[in-house]
Parts: sequence; structure tokens; C-alpha cells
Amino acid sequence: MFNLPKVSKEKARQISFYFFLILIIIITGISAFYFGYQIGFKNPKTIAIENIVNIKNNEELQANFGIFWEAWDMLKKEHLKGGSAKNQDLIYGAITGLVNSLKDPNTNFFPPEDSKKFEEDVTGNFGGIGAEIGVRKEQLVVIAPLKGNPAEKAGLKAGDKVLAINDKSTQGIDVNDAVKKIRGKIGTEVKLAIFRDGWEKPKDFKIARANIEVPTLEWNLLKKDNKELAQIKLFSFNQNAPIVFYKAALALLFGRADGIIFDLRNDPGGFLEVAVNIAGWFLDKGQIVAKEKFRSGNEIVFRANGNAVLKNIPTVVLVNKGSASASEILAGTLRANLGTKLIGTNTFGKGTVQELRNLSDGSKIKLTIANWVLPDGTIIDENGIKPDYEVEIKEEDLKDKDVKYDPQLDKAVEILMQEIKNKP
Repeated sequence: MFNLPKVSKEKARQISFYFFLILIIIITGISAFYFGYQIGFKNPKTIAIENIVNIKNNEELQANFGIFWEAWDMLKKEHLKGGSAKNQDLIYGAITGLVNSLKDPNTNFFPPEDSKKFEEDVTGNFGGIGAEIGVRKEQLVVIAPLKGNPAEKAGLKAGDKVLAINDKSTQGIDVNDAVKKIRGKIGTEVKLAIFRDGWEKPKDFKIARANIEVPTLEWNLLKKDNKELAQIKLFSFNQNAPIVFYKAALALLFGRADGIIFDLRNDPGGFLEVAVNIAGWFLDKGQIVAKEKFRSGNEIVFRANGNAVLKNIPTVVLVNKGSASASEILAGTLRANLGTKLIGTNTFGKGTVQELRNLSDGSKIKLTIANWVLPDGTIIDENGIKPDYEVEIKEEDLKDKDVKYDPQLDKAVEILMQEIKNKP
């Protein structure tokens, strides 16, 4: 047994008084918090978010987050579907809106269920129609149909505007949602309403979905006035491109080709590292291929690290509005460093750097972090690259499929023959 000390009645009264006083203070504090919360909820104030600071200017970001919670409460309590709406879905919707507010079609949010689909697209094998799509001036467009896949066989062209998917308008749609709608079970059809410059009205294209194989490279020899011209057609800057290009380059060197037509038409790009690798076959070691320029002003410089064994072979490059991303980097750096002539039409203008960032629940954000800058200071994004010789392929050039008339290729041969003739 413990022996507890005796407490006098006066001491007990003092303890009871102090206990009662403390209880009153606690109740008063809780009441003040509750009524303050109610007033604050009805009259939200602008608050400063701690730990979100612009370090350079030492300015705190301020935002009225009360409005967000007002909207949340209204949707949950009053919307017809508010009672069944999942909180996590509302959060994902808010993040999507946050990302879309930047008005950058290349920055996208992928909830967990969409992340796997995106990774399948990057690896190069997926179900769909085989077309690279993007947004240009708030309009969904075909960047490039992929060689040998359903979109190309159906007749889609780079620059086509996609007005509707299965009769549902694409106005305001982001690329991620468009991809989800176009993709589907292999063998099923998707209907696209397409408008092309020069048409009076849109046309519907019904395209059967298939397992998509992204091609890499093919090449052949063209003969002109006893000269052998190698046409290298690069379809994608994927992970297989360096080794495939290596094999093609060796064949050209042993075959002693007199000139090269580097065909980057309808190549939507891929990995920057692949563009740097291929540029090394043409540029001296240490020459600048491209720079990544960040919002801070910092730069990362990418330099050629190859043997430049193709440098002295006369070369021209074919481009069109389907040439994007790494295609524009390679074409632009060859022109900037070697004076290589570009032939075709203005390129797409996709010149920003994206990184895939993971969020804690398996979601991902494809985030634009920098501009690609060519060695001469040209920023590609939105503007694209204007060719030295502008040559269009018109509708009438494509009507008779048995006769493959290609005015861009014809011009490339003409300019390349001049380059060979003027070679020292």
C-alpha cells in the first residue's frame, strides 16, 4: 500500500478552483476555434502557403485555398453525383486541372490506372491505330502516322486535324484522354472525323485497331548519273535506333555511297540521347548537338562523342510537319554545324524537354522542364524549323498510288547531286 500525503480542506479548495479555471479556458478555446472556423469557412481569406517560396526573389506564393474547399464542399453536398463521388477521384481531377492550367499540351497527369498504358506507349508495342498525336493551337492533330500501321494505311497524314473521336468532339481534350479514346481492343474500329487543309469539309475515317509495332529504320540505294545515293529513312528515335543506324552506316561506308539523303519525314522523335548518338556519326567529337535550357537560366550542353566518319559524305535532310522532337534536333544541328540543306516543309515544333516524375501513390506527371536549343541559338518549340528548300506534296501527287511521285525526294536528289558536284 502507498501512503498518500494528507491534503487540507483549504488546499483542496484551491486545487478544485484551479482545475475549474483550466477547464473553462479549454472550453472557451474550443468554442473560439469552432466559431472562428465557421466564420473563416464562410469568409475565406487569402493565406500564404509555407515552404513554397521563390528562393531567387524571396517572395512567398499566396493563394486563396479556401475557394478550393468551398467548391469541394458544394460538390460533395449538392451535386447529383456528389454522394457517390470518390474523394480520390476528386483529388485526381483537381490535379488534372492544376496541370492543364499551364496550357502546355506536353505536360500531363496520369492517375495510377493510366500510368501502365503510358509506359506501354513508350516501349513501342501497344494496341491502337499507329499514329503520333499532339495538340497544336488547342487543336488535336496527327503529328505523324507510323510506317506500316493502320493509320497510314487508312490515309491519315501529318497535320490532319482530329475533330471528333467516335462522334464525340475533341474540343478541349488533352492528349492523354485522346489516346485512351483511340485505343481499344485489337480488331475493333475507331471512327475519327478528320479535316485537312484544302478540304471543304471533314471526312470520317474508320480504322481497325491493331497491335502496333513502331519501326526504326530502313534504307536503300538510288542511282543518279552513275552516282549512288543512300536514302536512310529513320522512323523513330527509339532505343533500337543507335545499333540499327550503326549497321546501316557500316554498309554505306563499305559500299562507298556518294551521298546521303537522311529522311526524317513523319518521324515524331524519341530519346534525345539517340539524336546525340547519331549526330556523332557526322559531327566532330565535342561539337555541340543541343542544349537544355531551364527556367533558372542554367543549361546542360550535349556534345557529339562519335567518330564523324560520315562528315565528308555530302548529305541533305528531308523534313515535314511530321518531323518532331529529336528529328528536329538532329536536322537542326546538322544544318547549324555543317550547313546541311533541309528540304520539305516546316517541322512540327516540339522543342521542349519532358521528364516522367512519380507521385507517391503510383500516379505520374510528365513534366516540361526545359527548352531544347540548337547550337545557333534557335528555339524549336512552337516555331519548328523552316527548310532551306520548301517543297509541298499535294493531294494530286498522292491520288495514283501505283505511281509514287515524291517531289520532295526529287528535290533532295537534285540538291544532293549539286553538293556532290561541288565537293572539293
